[in-house]
Amino acid sequence: MVTKLNKTAIPITEIEQSAFCQTDSELKSVTLEQEFQKGVRWQKLPVSYMRTSPEDLRKNIKNARKQLGNKVTILGHHYQRDEVIEFADQRGDSFKLSQYAADQKQAEFIIFCGVHFMAETADILSSPEQKVILPNLTAGCSMADMAQTDDVEDCWDDLTDVLGQNNVVPITYMNSTAAIKALCGKNDGIVCTSSNASATFDWALQKNKKILFLPDQHLGRNTAAKKGIPLEEMIVWNPFKPLGGNTEKQIKDSKIILWQGHCSVHTRFTVKQIEKARIEHPDIKVIAHPECTLDVVNAADFSGSTEFIKDKINASAAGSTWAVGTEISLVNRIAAENPDKNIFCLDPVVCPCSTMYRIHPAYLSWILDGILNGVTINQISVDDQTRTYSKIALQRMLEIV
Repeated sequence: MVTKLNKTAIPITEIEQSAFCQTDSELKSVTLEQEFQKGVRWQKLPVSYMRTSPEDLRKNIKNARKQLGNKVTILGHHYQRDEVIEFADQRGDSFKLSQYAADQKQAEFIIFCGVHFMAETADILSSPEQKVILPNLTAGCSMADMAQTDDVEDCWDDLTDVLGQNNVVPITYMNSTAAIKALCGKNDGIVCTSSNASATFDWALQKNKKILFLPDQHLGRNTAAKKGIPLEEMIVWNPFKPLGGNTEKQIKDSKIILWQGHCSVHTRFTVKQIEKARIEHPDIKVIAHPECTLDVVNAADFSGSTEFIKDKINASAAGSTWAVGTEISLVNRIAAENPDKNIFCLDPVVCPCSTMYRIHPAYLSWILDGILNGVTINQISVDDQTRTYSKIALQRMLEIV
């Protein structure tokens, strides 16, 4: 058994979450120099990019994009700023973008406007001759930061000591590092996204083994609960306590072992917010992301991935009212694309995903200019061994729908 003596560390990405929270739902970019005044710790750029206005950056990006043509493909996650998403050749959630990245054989450069683990995944799934670029190297993920490699390896060793070999199936959410994906691939596990978490649980449960779910306890708990697995058969693994804060009996009696991680955006939503929305709008429909807590998901009318949320609202009747429990950039975009409906975010305090928000247009302009000048900036490369085992887990994910 591994005894952890270190204190719980709060990822810097979590600390900076509140930097751009506001009560006004309009999230307009300003110069990067102005955004740095919030005290954020982002990758520094040449001063000329820091001071260029969003309007001029837009012109520069359009011009560079036109010159580069098919040499470049830009992927944009749903949580990106509008000023970045407009240049995406494909936008979607992690699952959709992973599938798209795997199919991009013609582009020499894949620019992933998302966060670090997504760029790693694109590098693993793309061809060796392709270059995957992350515009801002500090665009990490607070949830992924909560599952450090050493801690997960210690957990795996402890579980093996208590349960023996081959009695646990590791499932890691896409929001994890390549190293964690590799651990899953090496140990007959799999990667999932919020789109196919349910299917991956079915795949794992058919093996008649326990599940170790990393790193988001809420997606794991919500998915298991929908399968009819009682809460009494789920335990939480705290990496800073011996045996994750559990007894050997609790581990042996459990069906689902949930890593103690969470999303700093989705845990802001509460049942009180839902109750308030229902009072103010009696005919409202509430839809929440499964990274929200179980009580919020149970109080909502629907829950599902970002793709599910988008598709569900798009297909709804004109005049319908929706309260949405997910990241504000996506909520605003869905509202703009559905002007015949009343769509708003459950949380009155608007907090964009702080790590996605790090992809300011200045970074995209900088990257594109570099390519035009024969310089590859911020290339993401996964080492061969990690790539091999990660790809095993990712390929399993891509085969499950």
